[in-house]
Formats: sequence, structure tokens, C-alpha cells
Amino acid sequence: MNSLMTRGSLFDDFFKDVAPGFFVKPLHGDPLPSASQIRIDVKETDKDFTVQADIPGVSKEDIHVSVEGSIVTLRAEIRQQDRQTEGEKVLRTERYYGEVSRSFQLPSDIDEANAKARYDNGVLCLTLPKKISSAPQRLTVE
Repeated sequence: MNSLMTRGSLFDDFFKDVAPGFFVKPLHGDPLPSASQIRIDVKETDKDFTVQADIPGVSKEDIHVSVEGSIVTLRAEIRQQDRQTEGEKVLRTERYYGEVSRSFQLPSDIDEANAKARYDNGVLCLTLPKKISSAPQRLTVE
């Protein structure tokens, strides 16, 4: 299950803690979330895997899930909403537009035809049934 572990950059964490306001930030506030910011929980039973992923602030139409063999890819489109009306001045906006994705590998292949996805209150819940593998057949040696 090492493929489920996330890795952060040691230097990113160092500079965030030591000098958070020292470096110039992007025009629209913070950068896009990184793949490690899609937090996931994976549980396994005899029949399936259950994945819960935190993807807040995204409409379900902008979430794309793909399964290929044992590899699951989560992708979300995040849209910035810049609106300014007459007489107001925008001091800071932290909304942006972009895409974030994350892929991970499960220990066995997934039955894509019976997989299900549900999105509720910022949490994506996947039910991924394991592909039933046929028993190995014994060959007759001639």
C-alpha cells in the first residue's frame, strides 16, 4: 500500500513555516491545490474497496473519476469566480481556475462496470468492486 502514501516537499513546508509572507504570492492569492491536498481514505473488504476523497467546493459535474485495472484517477476542475461590481474594490481574491488530479494504485484490479461514485457535502465516495479472477487452470504436461 505504499502507493497510497503522499509525499510533500520538505522545502515547501520549510518556507511556509519560516517566511510565510516573504515571497510574492500569485495575483489571485494561493496557488492551486496540489494532488496531496485531495485527502483520501481507502478501506478494503473481501468484495470491494471503499474510497472517500475530500474535494470541497467543486460541483459534481466537474469531478471525473477513471479506473483502469487497479489504478484510480481522481480529477477535479476548480473554477475561479471573479466578480466586481461598480463601486467596490477587490482587495484580495483566493479563488482560481485550474485542475487538480491524483492517481493511486489498489492491490487488485477493479470491476469498472460495477463501480459506483457518489458526491455529497464535499466528499467523494467510491465503491470499487474487486474483479473476480478465475482460478488458475492446471495444464496437462505432454
